[in-house]
Amino acid sequence: MSFLDILVIIIPATLYTAAPLIFTALGGVMSERSGVVNIGLEGLMLFGAFAGVVTTLTLQDSVGAAAPWIAIVVAAIASGIFSLVHAVASITFRADQTVSGVAINMLAAGLTLFLIRRIYNKGQTDFVDYRINKQDVPFLSDIPVIGDIFFSRIPYTSYIAIFVAILVWYIIFKTPFGLRLRSVGEHPMAADTMGINVNRMRYIGVVLSGVFAGIGGSVYALSISGNFTGHTIAGQGFLALAAMIFGKWHPIGALGAALFFGFATSLSITGAQIPLLQNIPSVFLIIAPYVLTILALTGFVGRADAPKASGIPYVKGHR
Repeated sequence: MSFLDILVIIIPATLYTAAPLIFTALGGVMSERSGVVNIGLEGLMLFGAFAGVVTTLTLQDSVGAAAPWIAIVVAAIASGIFSLVHAVASITFRADQTVSGVAINMLAAGLTLFLIRRIYNKGQTDFVDYRINKQDVPFLSDIPVIGDIFFSRIPYTSYIAIFVAILVWYIIFKTPFGLRLRSVGEHPMAADTMGINVNRMRYIGVVLSGVFAGIGGSVYALSISGNFTGHTIAGQGFLALAAMIFGKWHPIGALGAALFFGFATSLSITGAQIPLLQNIPSVFLIIAPYVLTILALTGFVGRADAPKASGIPYVKGHR
C-alpha cells in the first residue's frame, strides 16, 4: 500500500470523526471567551444526540432524507435551552462553574435515559433510516489525487464544521459582538463601565455553547452511531473540551486540535486497513485519542492563557 493510498483512507476518516468535536469545541470557545467555564459540553452533546435521534425517528416517515438535517436544528435549539440550566446556576446564582458543569453532565445522562425508557420502553432507540451519509462532492471529487483525499466519502457536515470554525473566528475577532464577548471574559468591570451588560453577554455565550454542542452531538449520533443509548456520547465532549484548551481558546486553534483528535480517533476505525497498524492490538488504537489528549495537554496547556475572568462570577461594583 502506497503513502497516497494511506492518505485516501486516513484523511476522509479524520474529517468524518472530527466534525462533532469541531462543533462542540467551538461551543466551548464561545462560553469561555465570555468568562464562563463549561465542562458540561459532554452533557450538552449527549442531549443534542438524544434530540437529534428522536426527532429523526419521528420525522423520517414523513420528510424522508430531510429528517436528519431538521433534527440537527432541533438538537441545536434543545441543547441551547438545556444550557440555560448552567447559565442560571453560574451567572445568576454565581454557583461554582465546575460543579455546575458536572451537574449538567449527570443531569443529561439521567434525563435522556429516563426519557428514552418512557418513549420507547427500552434502554435505546431504534436505528434511524436516514443518516448523514458519506458523499462525494460533485466535480471536486473528480480532481486527480486531491479529489480522492479531500472530497470523496466525507459527510457534508465535515465541510460545514470547518466553514463554521472560520465564521466563528471572524465573529469573535472582527465584529463588535465578538469584541463585547471577549471583553466580558477578560475584564468584565471595564466592559460594564463601557455600558456592556456583562451577564447578558455571558448568557449568550453559554447558550451558544449549548447550540454548538447540540449540533456536535446530533452530528455524531446521526453520522456515526445511528441510534441513541446512554453511551452514545462517551468522552467526545471531554475531547472537545481538550481541543478547545489545546487550541488556546481560539476558534482556528480549536479546529486544528479537533482535527488532530479526529485523526487519533480515526485510527481505531481505519487501523485494520493500514499495514503499519494491522498488528497493533485494537485496544491501543481505541485508547489512542485519550492518551494523545493527555500528552498534548501536558505539553501545551501550560503555555495557553485562558481568558482572565474565566470561571470568576461577576458581581457589579466588586473588583
